Amino acid sequence: AEGAITGLKKKQPKTFKVKIITVDAEMEFSCEMKWKGKDLFDLVCRALGLRETWFFGLQYTIKGMCTWLKMDKKVLDQEIPKEDPISFHFLAKFYPEKVEEELLQEITQHLFFLQVKKQILDEEIYCSPEATVLLASYAVQAKYGDYDPNFHEPGFLAHDELLPKRVLRQYQLTAEMWEEKITAWYAEHRGIARDEAEMNYLKIAQDLEMYGVNYFPIQNKNHTDLLLGVDAKGIHIYSINNRFSPSKSFEWSSIRNISCSEKELTIKPLDKKAEVFKFFSSQLKVNKLIFQLCIGNHDLFMRRRKVDSIEIQQMKAQAREEKARKKMENQRLAREKQLREEAERAKEELERRLFQLEDEARQANEALLRSQEAAELLAEKAQIAEEEAKLLAQNAAEAEQERQRLEITALKSKEEKRLMEQKMRETELIAVKLVKESDRRWAKEAEHLKQDLHEAREAERKAKQKLLDITRLNYPVSSAPLGTTPSSGIVRC
Repeated sequence: AEGAITGLKKKQPKTFKVKIITVDAEMEFSCEMKWKGKDLFDLVCRALGLRETWFFGLQYTIKGMCTWLKMDKKVLDQEIPKEDPISFHFLAKFYPEKVEEELLQEITQHLFFLQVKKQILDEEIYCSPEATVLLASYAVQAKYGDYDPNFHEPGFLAHDELLPKRVLRQYQLTAEMWEEKITAWYAEHRGIARDEAEMNYLKIAQDLEMYGVNYFPIQNKNHTDLLLGVDAKGIHIYSINNRFSPSKSFEWSSIRNISCSEKELTIKPLDKKAEVFKFFSSQLKVNKLIFQLCIGNHDLFMRRRKVDSIEIQQMKAQAREEKARKKMENQRLAREKQLREEAERAKEELERRLFQLEDEARQANEALLRSQEAAELLAEKAQIAEEEAKLLAQNAAEAEQERQRLEITALKSKEEKRLMEQKMRETELIAVKLVKESDRRWAKEAEHLKQDLHEAREAERKAKQKLLDITRLNYPVSSAPLGTTPSSGIVRC
């Protein structure tokens, strides 16, 4: 029973891993060993959501040569790199004649835009400096949207690779100068959506001489080194040093047949009388690659000139509807954006006005606070002044009282002075009177004294006389010595 159950289990197919590298992403897939190139290619296209598959292919490098994975052969049967995972580049293999008419899906436009932009930056497609600046401005519009000076400040492109190094070396301008030039154009693209900006980029790029051309070194029958270019319009022959202007061209409509042998490739013109052109390459692989590109480009050239298939018609109708829808959507978004910008401007104006009013209110509040502080200060000063006034009034009252007291004192002093003067006068009068009285008394006293003295002298005289008389009586004159008198001793006494 166990063996029966085991036998019912489906055997898991063996697989190998591949890494698919697009211009801006990487993906890994597990592939069955039996898968052909188309199986892997379809898987990648489904993963990308790509329907315009005929422009693209899977490229790989072997022994230093780029080649394309064949769709009708098994992947592992082809000469691919022996690595794990196996790396393939998903790239545009064929280019449209008119990008605006042929590239229908947005993903297709985007992949072409990224690839052509890389080719211009890597200098695989020559572009004049003026055109590179314009192309760079569309690339910036596709990446950043509408220019906004408030958001896209100087230096916002510093990390973006937008110009070929050849152009940067040629003019020796600073990064700021280049950014200014690009931004001047970028500001003109306002309102352009990403897919429209990428399409405008491709419409300019498709007019460049090297756009969509695959170059191969060849020799003519005279062994002259030349370049053969294959593109959407035909086959072109260039001199080895000039990839811009072909010396000879064969449009697909004028070619009757192309044949390829080991190292020889023959171009037979539609005009049988015209010369058959033969050229030689150094390797069979190169011849096969040229032949493969010629067949693919010729098929697309013929298909463009036929009535579109049902699938293409449906895709074009869907593309038109999508473009119309996107146009309406973009118009609606533009209108909404305009209304939003107007609302933002109105909001900014209101905010500015509000800020202004708030500032005015703040200033008014500050002025009010200052006024209140000033009023409080004035009230305090008024209170102090009132107290000082009261103190001054009190001092004035006291001064008035003092003045009155002084006046009274002065009056009293005046009265006292008057009284004193009066007393002095009276004293003087009294003194005069006293002096006079004293003089009078003194005169009177003196008179009395004079009189007393006179009386005393008179009494003395009388006494002396009396004494003399007595003496004369008691002592006669004859017994007295000569020359003396009885009274002489008494007198001396």
